[in-house]
Amino acid sequence: MEQFFDAVLLARIQFAFTVAFHIIFPAFTIGLASYLVVLEAQWLRTNDDDYLQLYKYWSKIFALSFGMGVVSGLVMSYQFGTNWGPFSDKTGPILGPLLGYEVLSAFFLEAGFLGVMLFGLNRVGKGLHFFATCMVAIGTLMSAFWILSANSWMHTPVGYEIGVDQFLPVSWWEIVFNPSFPYRLAHMVLAAYLTTAFVVGAVGAYHLLRNRNDRPAQIMISMAMWMALLVAPLQLVAGDLHGLNTLEHQPAKVAAMEGHWETKKGQPFILFGLPDDEAETTRYAVEIPKLGSLILTHRWDGEVKGLKDWPKEERPPSALVFWTFRIMVGLGLLMIAVGLASAYLRWTERLYDTPLFHRTLIAMGPTGFVAVLAGWITTEVGRQPYVVYGLMRTSEAASPIAAPAVAGSLALFAVIYFIVFGAGIYYLLQLMTKPVGESGGQDRTPQRAAGITPLPALQPER
Repeated sequence: MEQFFDAVLLARIQFAFTVAFHIIFPAFTIGLASYLVVLEAQWLRTNDDDYLQLYKYWSKIFALSFGMGVVSGLVMSYQFGTNWGPFSDKTGPILGPLLGYEVLSAFFLEAGFLGVMLFGLNRVGKGLHFFATCMVAIGTLMSAFWILSANSWMHTPVGYEIGVDQFLPVSWWEIVFNPSFPYRLAHMVLAAYLTTAFVVGAVGAYHLLRNRNDRPAQIMISMAMWMALLVAPLQLVAGDLHGLNTLEHQPAKVAAMEGHWETKKGQPFILFGLPDDEAETTRYAVEIPKLGSLILTHRWDGEVKGLKDWPKEERPPSALVFWTFRIMVGLGLLMIAVGLASAYLRWTERLYDTPLFHRTLIAMGPTGFVAVLAGWITTEVGRQPYVVYGLMRTSEAASPIAAPAVAGSLALFAVIYFIVFGAGIYYLLQLMTKPVGESGGQDRTPQRAAGITPLPALQPER
């Protein structure tokens, strides 16, 4: 039994490892595809070649990211049939069609128009090319729709009946639009947009530090900071709504996220601490009185359950969930702060002439990916010990494979992934350091960036 448990743990680590590599690419390409739509629309509207050069620049990066996302996703899916056979068998009648819809309606749409988007600008005309770009962007969003619908059903399963050792669909409407799905979809799409915004902002800042009059870099920073200013606060609201939904359907996860062990009214908000599953307490807790209840119930004296309300075998591991949640929230608040700082600099006409802010943007470049990974860990580890919440335990979902076999495949995955995707990511970074087309580095002033700032166009201070 102990050996089987070890095999289950190793299988979970392997799946988490491959998901971590995979999720960073869709989190980037979802936002980047929409960014390409905006760039091409701006080019068609203004006939400004700098937008076209930016479009060509980022379309190359999109193509490589899209390819790595496809490859990492295919590898990940094979594990359903190897390490998670019982799970695939029992949930297949529900999750199989949902994943099939993702391939038919989303992946084929992306793949079908991707060639036109990348190579058809001088062959199919501006209108049809813009249509192809829009279809690729819609395809990425539809892919997120179906994947998150499937994953959300595992968190809040509805619309099913249990047949002979299988979950059978009763209402596809309820299955697709399960209770947690709208919140998770909004939260993930906004996270993808923010991830892309801070990558674009970091690249623009890198080039602007090399030449403060590089207009394409100015456009990148301006558009990225508008996204941060507008979307980061929306993400805070979406996250709050998602948290309230989680409190309703998965209260044990919320208790672990908050580090609460005792059920009581007027729960504090624990800023920092060290949750201890054995001692059933959060050590060295730094608390703000009653704020936890206010956030979770919107009342100062609202009652919030603690982890002790559940048997130990029904609780998620608290320390990992507690800290990844704080990493995600902390980075989100930092993004809001950067967006507000950019608004102040834009107002004072120093957005393109503040090197300290540009270095900050470079440092913020990977924060979207870190926040997405931290949020995903919070969500998935917080669901434990279930793979289908309340219905199928993770230990019941794993294939009866010996631990050495799983460990061997995990080691092989690690070596191959770090070589292949490490090289791919290195090449992506190299592409990002190159100037933007022929216009990169030319001495142009920011006031030509029509449509990217509502403020009077003034020459930046020197």
